[in-house]
Amino acid sequence: MARSKETVFFCQNCGFESAKWLGQCPACREWNTMTEEPAVKKEKKGPSFSGKERSKPVTLDEIESDERQRISSDIEELDRVLGSGIVKGSLVLVGGDPGIGKSTLLLQLCRNLSIKGHRLMYVSGEESASQIKMRAVRLGEFGKELKILCDTDLDVITATIEKENPEIVVIDSIQTMINGNVTSSAGSVSQVRESTGVLMRIAKQLDITVFIVGHVTKEGAVAGPKVLEHMVDTVLYFEGDIRGSYRLLRAVKNRFGSTDEIGVFEMHADGLRQVSNPSEYMLSGRALKSSGNVVTCIMEGTRPLLIEIQALVCDTSFGLPRRQATGMDFNRLNLLMAVLEKRVGMRLGQSDAYVNIAGGLKVNEPATDLALVLAVVSSFKNTPVDEKTVAFGEVGLGGEVRAVSMCDKRINEAKKLGLSKVIIPKANHRNAEGIRGIEIIEVGTAEEAIEEI
Repeated sequence: MARSKETVFFCQNCGFESAKWLGQCPACREWNTMTEEPAVKKEKKGPSFSGKERSKPVTLDEIESDERQRISSDIEELDRVLGSGIVKGSLVLVGGDPGIGKSTLLLQLCRNLSIKGHRLMYVSGEESASQIKMRAVRLGEFGKELKILCDTDLDVITATIEKENPEIVVIDSIQTMINGNVTSSAGSVSQVRESTGVLMRIAKQLDITVFIVGHVTKEGAVAGPKVLEHMVDTVLYFEGDIRGSYRLLRAVKNRFGSTDEIGVFEMHADGLRQVSNPSEYMLSGRALKSSGNVVTCIMEGTRPLLIEIQALVCDTSFGLPRRQATGMDFNRLNLLMAVLEKRVGMRLGQSDAYVNIAGGLKVNEPATDLALVLAVVSSFKNTPVDEKTVAFGEVGLGGEVRAVSMCDKRINEAKKLGLSKVIIPKANHRNAEGIRGIEIIEVGTAEEAIEEI
């Protein structure tokens, strides 16, 4: 009997559509990601919004360059990540682990803007109105321009948005929305894709900013097809340990700003609070006069951030030494330990090595190489490094210390936090000229840096 063509197969990773099941997706090359779902029936419709005229082509000279009239959220850390404020008519996806603070952050955003008189609508498919009220009470007083809608029917939500005409809409969450034109269940690939398409048309045709909350998979990516991230204008990820108090807001895609900026928050009973000086926050509570601890400086966009690298090197109890890296690339640790053995002459073949980035950050910047090398040597020789010293630089396979970007900003950040000595690459000599009030030591090799400390 012929197979019914009312169902198709979707790739859960990229959204590729196929008439039959495939073991490997031909688009993204991922295995076992094809799922069977009812086909989306395409109906020929007129304009989505009767009150809006059809778009007409215009010349480039006729377009006003006004930065799309950004709206400040009164949350500096959020504005920094978005690129100096909220862009009207944009579609923003906010993802993160359950309980990380996505809904809290957006509810605080609604509070600030409602007090300023902006019209907002908070659409929830996961909580009742009374539950939202209980959370809102903890955050403080809200303005009268905030409307709450608890529904999952996208047709009802669309009609309400067109009637109320708010400036900003929050959808919590996209996995709970149900599009009547799609017969599959809520949260499926086709439902998420089609629902996001409807919200994108709302944002662009009615010039309304739409924030979408997205659930994440166990790998940390937004659940649903990968095409979801391509449809939206901005993708923000909330990172951090839900058992800890700090939170990091990071932009992985932003059509209206940089993707390197981060926002730092701290969770309290009354909501999220901004951390205006994250360097001081990351270094608070560190152990002084303890071997294996070295401070370094990384760049998150245009923001310098001081962090502490911890290393613990001890004799192994087995024939094969153990290596473990938390918050950094494991292969980078093995590479730098090989450089220490070959270029510096340290015998680390019979030692276990454990490296940790304090604070739970995940760092991939090569500028942390020099601090990692010094931390390993400090722990191996059981000799503490001065707690007022900061080191940064990329270490090559020949043991040389290479230049890093924005050296002057890193030095000034260390100076602002009261550190007295900074070890930098010789290649950054020109960047350090004219900086006073802190001792600057220039090194050309990792061995020279080890001798300095």
